[in-house]
Amino acid sequence: SLKLSTVYTTIQTIVKPTGLNNSLCIDRQVAAGRAMSSAVPPQPVPPLDQTLREYLRALEPLLPPDEFQHTQNKVLKFGQSGGLGPRLQDGLLRRARTSNNWLSDWWVQHAYLESRQPLPVHSNPAISLPQRDHCDWRGQLLFASKLIAAVLDFRAKVNTGQLPVEYMRGEPLCTQLFPLLFSSCRIPGPKHDYISHHALSRRSPTHITVVRNYQFFQLEVYNSDGSRMTESQIHGQLLRIRAASWKTDKEPMGLLTSEHRRTWGQAYKRLLRDKVNKDSVRAIEQGLFTLCLDSPVMRISDEKYASRMAAQVLHGGGTFSNSGNRWFDKTLQFIVGEDGSWGLLYEQATAEGPPIATLLDHVLDYCQKPDPKRSPLVPLPMPRKLYFLIDKDIKRDIEHAKQNLDILINDLDVNVFNFRRFGKDLPKQHGLSPNAFIQVALQLSYYRYRPHGVCPACDMVSLRMFRGGRTEFIRSPTRQTLDFIQAFDDPREAKLQLFREAVDVYSALTDRALRGQGLDRHLLGLKLQAIEEGLSIPKVFMDTAYGLATHWRLRTGQVPSNTDSVMCFGPLVPDGYAVCYNPQADHVHFSVTAFNCCEETDAETLARSLKHTLGQLQELLETSGKLDRDF
Repeated sequence: SLKLSTVYTTIQTIVKPTGLNNSLCIDRQVAAGRAMSSAVPPQPVPPLDQTLREYLRALEPLLPPDEFQHTQNKVLKFGQSGGLGPRLQDGLLRRARTSNNWLSDWWVQHAYLESRQPLPVHSNPAISLPQRDHCDWRGQLLFASKLIAAVLDFRAKVNTGQLPVEYMRGEPLCTQLFPLLFSSCRIPGPKHDYISHHALSRRSPTHITVVRNYQFFQLEVYNSDGSRMTESQIHGQLLRIRAASWKTDKEPMGLLTSEHRRTWGQAYKRLLRDKVNKDSVRAIEQGLFTLCLDSPVMRISDEKYASRMAAQVLHGGGTFSNSGNRWFDKTLQFIVGEDGSWGLLYEQATAEGPPIATLLDHVLDYCQKPDPKRSPLVPLPMPRKLYFLIDKDIKRDIEHAKQNLDILINDLDVNVFNFRRFGKDLPKQHGLSPNAFIQVALQLSYYRYRPHGVCPACDMVSLRMFRGGRTEFIRSPTRQTLDFIQAFDDPREAKLQLFREAVDVYSALTDRALRGQGLDRHLLGLKLQAIEEGLSIPKVFMDTAYGLATHWRLRTGQVPSNTDSVMCFGPLVPDGYAVCYNPQADHVHFSVTAFNCCEETDAETLARSLKHTLGQLQELLETSGKLDRDF
């Protein structure tokens, strides 16, 4: 019955990293973060009766009537006056009054740090960006230099409070997570991980790590006077790293971070017994971020190339490709390939997608500008190569990691495509939310492929309108969506009206979630509050309906961006899919993933069904619109 807060340490701040004394900059950074975050309200605790009512509505399209009645009785008993539900609700309200955010620490612990699954595929999302025009190592290093300068420019704006305030629906967004993106790393443990943050220490790190041919280097990116290195300075240092990393017979130490978290935690302890290894690992963990200089992606066909690029960013392509050029625990890893492929792989315990998207927008904008600085004529120290002493135990750990990662990679099917018939402008022209439009289309596509009704599905939205806010899930299946997909092939039904109702209901769910009135995080909070108080887990969370409704067969996410990027991640369950999309004005980028080990799922089949369904919905809207005009 120990309290969660006493058992776990979510964030550990390291106070003695190496580097220049940037205390004034750090003080400004903390002050700016506090000032900007004070403009946003605290995250509310939704009313208990509202959440339980919405929970039953979410279960209705998933359960047969007899099972729904059984669950309804449990939910009503849980929420009745004087029952367990109101007691736990009071505990959450007390927690909200005394914490920065009543949920976020719990969420990070539950969703990420307690998970024992490998980080690649299962947890770390990848963002694959439009291919650059370079096709050799020279162009690779020139662009990598520009990229590093762009990220350092973003960090400078965060540190000095110059980052423009973002708004959503007229409300400012929280900025607390931005300073934590840099010099942070997830640390493995036997039962749970923790996050090590170094950027907020008095002596902030001033280096990044660069990895090429499985060899890691510590690269200082600030001059002795504290100024940022110019692009040409960085380029010269990358040339030195390339010259020092010709050999391709090095052990891929980074593969250890791809293991099951308990396995990696045990290997981590063995690895750090040696002082040389410990110094090298600490340099990686404390670095501002990691740059991965990859060899070219194997090109089979133009049609499959986008999928292969996304897979490369997601997991490195396997032990015979670039997977050894990763440290999957690192919060930020920028990947740049010789063939023009590039992207970002990030670890979510520090931040989910929205702050990352802001960083990438800045990087893309910066990369369009010429280098504004002249390089000072000062000699630079040689980048420091990070060495590892590999004994027979570590060698065995690496071999096991190779086998396990290749099995995982071969099991994942990735299908990336660009749907070009229309984009977000079409739904808008008909008064429909583009995101809700796509969500209903996904349910219809899944139903066409597996006609057993709607499936448990989650769509992530940001809670950055609240102080310290992270994310909320929207439960996609609704009664209105079920009515629509069951009627879609019946010519007698008023399909357009049913479709509009399904889209509008989903839009209302989205609005409620964005205002902090979603149900998933509130239900999680009630469950964790019971554990915090040393109580048994309430029966409502032990009910089979709760397990069914959270077996997310469709993990989805909209990642709107100003460029033709696509996010990619693995399914949440073995028999599920993950679908991510980036709607542009006249086209939509999609990624679909599934596990090959499940005979019931196939990424290409769902992608084909989705393309067909979107085309039919376009015809439904345009035909109905034409009839209205003719009438």
